[in-house]
Amino acid sequence: MGMTAHAADDGTGVPPRRPAAPELAINPLQRLILERLHDRGWSYGEVARRGGLPRSTVYTLATTRNLVRPPRPATIDALAKGLDVPVSVVRVAAAESTGLHYYDVPGGGQQNSGDRERELLIASIDELSPEDRRHVAALVESLRNRASSDQQLGH
Repeated sequence: MGMTAHAADDGTGVPPRRPAAPELAINPLQRLILERLHDRGWSYGEVARRGGLPRSTVYTLATTRNLVRPPRPATIDALAKGLDVPVSVVRVAAAESTGLHYYDVPGGGQQNSGDRERELLIASIDELSPEDRRHVAALVESLRNRASSDQQLGH
């Protein structure tokens, strides 16, 4: 089964930026992939190399409008690594691209910057080594202790 993955390439390996109106016709996973490629100047091949995926997988996910089912968890993990985004971001985009929606996001899916930072911290914790998690835990504990002592002093 051969796939012609070169149709969308212009020779640079970077997919073309789609105009605003057609973006309504693409699914959330396509949007995520294409925006990261455009923002970072990456090609399908670069994302594939970074994540350890076949280029054809990245291309297919970026160009397939109607996903029947989400990609396998290993593919989602590798795509997140290749795109340099938290796994949870890819997981949500992939699920929504198949018609599944997460309703546990406060405010009807709209997040402020503090919520994005919280999501990044939560999603990234599994990607840290045990030693790095201990460092993060110590930092959080010291910040909480400082906040607690500031409250006791009336600051």
